[in-house]
Amino acid sequence: MNNTVRFNNSRTLEGKYIVITGATSGIGYAAAKALVLKGAKLGIVARSRSKAAELSAELGKMTNGEAQVDCFIADMSSQQDIRRAAAEILNRVPRIDRLINNAGTMFVKKKLSEDGLEMTWAVNHLGPFLLTSLLLDRLKASGDARIITTSSHGHKMAKRGIDFTDMNGDRLYSGPKALLGGANLRYGQSKLANILFTAELARRLKGTGVTAHCFDPGLVATNFNQDNGGLARLTMACMKPFSRTPEQGAQTLVWLAESPELLLKSGGYYADMKLQTPSDAARDEAGASRLWQVSEEQTGLLAGPGLRRIQ
Repeated sequence: MNNTVRFNNSRTLEGKYIVITGATSGIGYAAAKALVLKGAKLGIVARSRSKAAELSAELGKMTNGEAQVDCFIADMSSQQDIRRAAAEILNRVPRIDRLINNAGTMFVKKKLSEDGLEMTWAVNHLGPFLLTSLLLDRLKASGDARIITTSSHGHKMAKRGIDFTDMNGDRLYSGPKALLGGANLRYGQSKLANILFTAELARRLKGTGVTAHCFDPGLVATNFNQDNGGLARLTMACMKPFSRTPEQGAQTLVWLAESPELLLKSGGYYADMKLQTPSDAARDEAGASRLWQVSEEQTGLLAGPGLRRIQ
């Protein structure tokens, strides 16, 4: 099987400013390289200042010093960090054309963020929810903006939807559910949340000029799940021969960023550059609305007039 992906380097994103999380490795790293070659200006939100600087330097070399890359430092599990980075972005960046919520993680053992929230949920869902909310007015001001969130086929593990009675995953990480893969189910719930968030966001943004999309990159060979012990690393190593390259995983992301608006459906879930139908739980409008309310509570946000639900 030929795993080589060559992105078309036509300047389809010339002058567009793109904020992207999780760009220092994996899918985000591959996407960042493709985006700058297409003429985009990048705002990288990264946890590691040194890795962000390395990526910025590499993108500069790739483009003979022409790439515009700004670095903003934030741990996506920390709401304080996200608020600080968002404030810096708003202070330095007059226009945002694309927001790509790509950072993601998974923890086999329960771990809490500095805000007292289960870590997989904090990074995979609440981080994108908060960052998007804080940057939304700037996105709306651009007149033609998109919000793209990395989800996963893994959302189908959460067949019963999100358990709103166990938001910190206490039951998933203890007792019988832990033995039956509670951590995997928690990851699945967070990826389900990405799809529900996208659908609800699209409904709330109807008529504003901003659209929302999410996608499944497929099984990708990255450094994902490498910090969860030997068994997790062994599992990922066994799956590597059947996995896509990061460039293949980034293909739909880049396509969503550059495609003409008329080709895309706001609120849609995509895989392999095609609109797909997610699970039944991912199409639950009542669940999406409730998730939004719970997310506002967990992040301390209140919906402004521009985000009232479209009936």
